[in-house]
Amino acid sequence: MTSSVLVAIRVPTSPARAFDVFTREIAAWWQPSDLFALTSEGDGALAFTGGEGGRLTATLPDGRCLEIGTILSWQPGMHLAFTWCPPAFDIDQRTEVHVRFEAVGNETRVTVEHHGWAEIPREHVSRHGFPDAATLARAADWWRSELQGLRRHLGG
Repeated sequence: MTSSVLVAIRVPTSPARAFDVFTREIAAWWQPSDLFALTSEGDGALAFTGGEGGRLTATLPDGRCLEIGTILSWQPGMHLAFTWCPPAFDIDQRTEVHVRFEAVGNETRVTVEHHGWAEIPREHVSRHGFPDAATLARAADWWRSELQGLRRHLGG
């Protein structure tokens, strides 16, 4: 199985603004997913803190703060990379997300590539028992939906 999904969308803003909204306003545009919920209580409010070497966290309604990943690359207006390891994942089941921001005319193409799905066994709760191709197709649909939320938040 190829172990990554690749999804892109254009948003009506500059790469710098798209990066800023993606990282600083993620709690406003992120859409919880029943299929890929971060916890059994939902996703909570996501936040990137600290730039490179910082964290991606989720604050749940009861106030608990969970680390979802570590920021690997923080290049405003160009590239963001972070590990993706929600609570249901074992430490060796961490995946990695790369987000690129590229100017295309007056818009920005936001490209998400989520690597490492081969590390997640088919029987794992996050895969719902789906075979490889279905897991990747559903993960791509999930990221497409998230990026649509980003576009809506930016007024597109």
